[in-house]
Amino acid sequence: MGAVIGLWLTHSPNLRRVKSEEVTLGKRRIKRRISPPAPKVTKGGMMQQLQSLQEDMLKAQEEIAALVVTATAGGGAVTATVTGERRVQSLSIKPEVVDPDDVEMLQDLVVAAINEGLEQVDRITAERMSAFTSGLGIPDLL
Repeated sequence: MGAVIGLWLTHSPNLRRVKSEEVTLGKRRIKRRISPPAPKVTKGGMMQQLQSLQEDMLKAQEEIAALVVTATAGGGAVTATVTGERRVQSLSIKPEVVDPDDVEMLQDLVVAAINEGLEQVDRITAERMSAFTSGLGIPDLL
């Protein structure tokens, strides 16, 4: 770049001190602003924020664990109840769906109902936890 010719301290409209410097680029002199340092965060304040965040996350995780969703397949012929812990709590099959000659259809309905229940739990979990992960910039964290 060029040589630093001088440093100035001025007051910006928001009453913060702003440093600027004048540098030489070829035959031109330009004045550029030097960003002030970020505000300091105290260790105690940061620890309180982290503790509060951790408590909120634990509460959200407990709410998710207590969650129970119900999903159906085949127009209600098969019903699966899935918990927030991703466990199948119950499975209900209407008697008229049971056909010994078409076991594959029944298997497909059972799988579809369970998968739908798991997807519902995943969606709800992602929605509730996004409040904690949205600022981290990590895709597919959950």
